[in-house]
Amino acid sequence: MDLASLVAGLYYDQQTLIMNSSTSAPWYKHFWPWFLIAVPTSSLIVGSMVIYLANTTSDSLVVDDYYKEGKAINANLDKEIRAKYLNISTDLLISEGGSVRLQFHSGIPKTGEALTLNLYHVTLKDRDMQTILTRDANGIYRGTFEQQIEGKWQASLLPFDQEWKIQQTVYLPQARPFAFNP
Repeated sequence: MDLASLVAGLYYDQQTLIMNSSTSAPWYKHFWPWFLIAVPTSSLIVGSMVIYLANTTSDSLVVDDYYKEGKAINANLDKEIRAKYLNISTDLLISEGGSVRLQFHSGIPKTGEALTLNLYHVTLKDRDMQTILTRDANGIYRGTFEQQIEGKWQASLLPFDQEWKIQQTVYLPQARPFAFNP
């Protein structure tokens, strides 16, 4: 090989290299630049969504005044103790349609006053419900809920004077009456 053919070969290789580099696709047509852009962009989007949700939703399970809440818990425990002292025993039925039937076996209120049945959803405060139960001629207390009742609930039964209280966690609806006792 002589020098002229060697220089011609080098020149040809450089031209091929230049032509190959100029015919490659622009950066936006490759995968890796977009991947490297997508990772921080997606984290910014998710972070923005978390900040938005944190600012627009409320924490309904958080109590502002713990001391006052603690005193109220003690008062509620006294009411439950009073219900045990009165030997209150009931059967409660809450059907799929929202009708409520409460039958006393012992500790029947002598005055026949109406009772308040509260259903507190275990996590969603806006789903809490209340109904008034009135006694019929057979001594059975009846009432209705307008909304659909499904899932786990904290049920609370009180007379109007709030002398006693029965509270239990229940899963609704139920096909048969269940014991609802203090």
